[in-house]
Amino acid sequence: MATRGTGSFEVKLNPLAPPDQAEGSTLGRMSIDKQFHGDLEATSKGEMLSAVTEVKGSAGYVAIERVTGTLQGRRGSFVLQHSGTMSSGGQHLSITVVPDSGSGQLVGLAGKMVINIAEGKHTYDFEFTLPVGD
Repeated sequence: MATRGTGSFEVKLNPLAPPDQAEGSTLGRMSIDKQFHGDLEATSKGEMLSAVTEVKGSAGYVAIERVTGTLQGRRGSFVLQHSGTMSSGGQHLSITVVPDSGSGQLVGLAGKMVINIAEGKHTYDFEFTLPVGD
C-alpha cells in the first residue's frame, strides 16, 4: 500500500557551464541543491540538462538528484529521475525514484513525486512504498 509524504523545499540552481546557444534552442547544464522539509527531512544534490527554445514558455529538461536524509523517520538515501516538458499547451513533469537506488532504511523504496510551485514557494507530494517489516 502506498504512503504519502508532503512538505516544502528550497532549491538552488547554478550553471555548470556556459549555455550552448544555437538557432532555435539553448542548451544548459546546472547543479541542483535542495533542502526538503516535512515528511522528507533531507538534502539533495544533482545535475540538470535543459533545452529552451525561442518560443516563450517552451522547454524541456532531464535531471538526476540524490536525496539524503530521513523519510518519515527512516534514514537513508535514494535517487530521483526527472523528465519535464513545457509548452503553450501546458506542462508534463515526471519524477520517479530510480529502482533499487534506496540505501539504509530506505532500501526497496519506490515511488513518484509531484512538485507544485505557488507564489514562489515549492512544495512536494511524494507517493511511495517501502518493503513491509523494515
